[in-house]
Amino acid sequence: MAEGNKFLLKIITPDRIFYEGEASMVEFNTTEGEIGIYKEHVPTTVIIAPGILTITEENEQKQAALHAGFVEILQDKVTIMAEIVEWPDEIDLERAQEALQRAQERLVSKTPETDIARAETALHRAVARINVLKK
Repeated sequence: MAEGNKFLLKIITPDRIFYEGEASMVEFNTTEGEIGIYKEHVPTTVIIAPGILTITEENEQKQAALHAGFVEILQDKVTIMAEIVEWPDEIDLERAQEALQRAQERLVSKTPETDIARAETALHRAVARINVLKK
């Protein structure tokens, strides 16, 4: 169990355990806005929105692109169940820029066949990937 001001953070995707360790803070986007979690946070469950995940450990910060999922927040443990989460070295910048351009084109064209929600989600995911590489 985590000691002091630390809590157990576990990040799980369908194909791997992305991260498991002690953190003093974790920050990410939710459908309600940005959230920062410390130990002894009020227990709750939130829905992830695409953005940058920041994990603060004792001596460093780690960042990743976090795209979708759910988070269970307990006072001494946070579990992120993510559809997709990527470390910066797992992201192809050129591919992310192409995805951004495609999403922008779909949103501008707005044909009757355009799925606006899907295009907006693709746009947010591409921006998250690009932004985590810039940090």
